[in-house]
Amino acid sequence: MPVPTRLDDTDLQILAILQEDGRITNVDLARRLGMSAPPCLRRVRALEEAGIIRAYRAIVDEKKLGYEVVVFVMLNLASQAEADLRTFEDHVRGWNAVRECWTLSGEIDFLLKCVTPDLKTLHALVTELTSLPNVRTIRTAVALERVKDEPIAPLVP
Repeated sequence: MPVPTRLDDTDLQILAILQEDGRITNVDLARRLGMSAPPCLRRVRALEEAGIIRAYRAIVDEKKLGYEVVVFVMLNLASQAEADLRTFEDHVRGWNAVRECWTLSGEIDFLLKCVTPDLKTLHALVTELTSLPNVRTIRTAVALERVKDEPIAPLVP
């Protein structure tokens, strides 16, 4: 299957619809695009093969699963040597409470988005983070309310 080198308006529409509803059937997707199902499926497969569509996920409500606290952790390391960065990243990958981890430029080395069931568990997480070798400073910000939650790629066909 050919890999799209340049995305056209139809590709962008496909991506926008799939970001909105990843469970849409190919027939319904094709209908919304005003095309037949086989070429629509070929386009979706080409976007998948090109790595533009990386995965399909269900978005769950963390609070309904008992994760009442969402916290953002801003963390600095004492050393940014490649080995030290990788060691920290390996630790973070193993923690279920850490849902996202970003390396940043500027004053903060890492930004973590974490979920915990309560403040006691959050305190334990912060204590564990501060005990890691090479961690210099940690600042936390507990989220009060989600104001906006959109897919990461803004698409305007």
